[in-house]
Amino acid sequence: MAHALAMARRGLGLTWPNPAVGCVIVKEGRILGRGTTAPGGRPHAEPQALAQAGAAARGATAYVTLEPCAHTGKTGPCAEALVRAGVARVVSALQDPDPRVAGRGHDILRAAGIAVTTGVRAAEAAVLQEGFLSRITRGRPMLTLKLALSLDGRIATSSGESRWITGPEARARVHLMRAGHDAVMVGAGTARADDPELTLRLPGYRHQPLRIVVSGGLDLPRGGRMEASLPQGRFLLIHGSAAPEEARSHWMKKGAEPIEVASGPSGSVDPEALMQALGDLGLTRVFCEGGGAFAAGLIGADLVDQIEVFTAGVLLGADGRAGLGALGVAALSEAPRFEMTQMQQIGGDLWQSWRRRG
Repeated sequence: MAHALAMARRGLGLTWPNPAVGCVIVKEGRILGRGTTAPGGRPHAEPQALAQAGAAARGATAYVTLEPCAHTGKTGPCAEALVRAGVARVVSALQDPDPRVAGRGHDILRAAGIAVTTGVRAAEAAVLQEGFLSRITRGRPMLTLKLALSLDGRIATSSGESRWITGPEARARVHLMRAGHDAVMVGAGTARADDPELTLRLPGYRHQPLRIVVSGGLDLPRGGRMEASLPQGRFLLIHGSAAPEEARSHWMKKGAEPIEVASGPSGSVDPEALMQALGDLGLTRVFCEGGGAFAAGLIGADLVDQIEVFTAGVLLGADGRAGLGALGVAALSEAPRFEMTQMQQIGGDLWQSWRRRG
């Protein structure tokens, strides 16, 4: 199962709206076939592993990181494929909460006389599948927030300069994190200050995550890097109802996809409506890179599941721009709390990974 989980991890950021699943087929201590969900979600891991194993799969054990599917989409159910292959046993880490499956895959296997063992390395699988599980059970993708901060918690100088607070090694790690998510997202403030491309720049890596800019009024820079980068991959502009029709038309003509969602009292995009809209699009894992006010809105709405913090050995002072906007916390008991799961020195910077408590 550890090997199957490693196979599944390869598909993170590539398979949405489907989960990234790993499958390993074993008989008499020898691996006969293995597979991971292909980019775009098809084919699934199980038929790929079965194709490698061929006739030798009869009597073998299949280790799968998520319950084999039981519904027919573009392909037939994976549970039935395992039955046809004649495997003797299926070991799965998690039951699939998708209503189209939800135990039916395991039932198909048991009805065919296949031994089924569930819950193996379930905690690890749940972390790996968090994005898919979130979309199915909460209607929204998992949200990771990235912060690149000075030692005193600032994201830019008083003049707005922020390139680059962290070093090249930390920035390379951020690109690896982008690669493991379906989409990269920023707020309007960051779009105006940095005019970012939001592209994935890793040697030999051609896949580009979906790019998202959230701007209630679509008051975004034109003619710069961001606009020039539109042909490099799909680009969404999430806006409110007050966004001018001229701005919507401009960006649509340039190749972006404007999507309207509900606005909050200030006219900015409502965070919960935003995440619901992204879930409706099929996204499972979203990587948010700021800015401070946008991040504070997401945290305040209890929508951030994980925070990746990169801290550089530089001090910017009280006149620098804070890493987060106002949260309105009057008492410590009201403060959002996270638990650190990893910490590592990367180049001259410190990386910490924090997960939401509970």
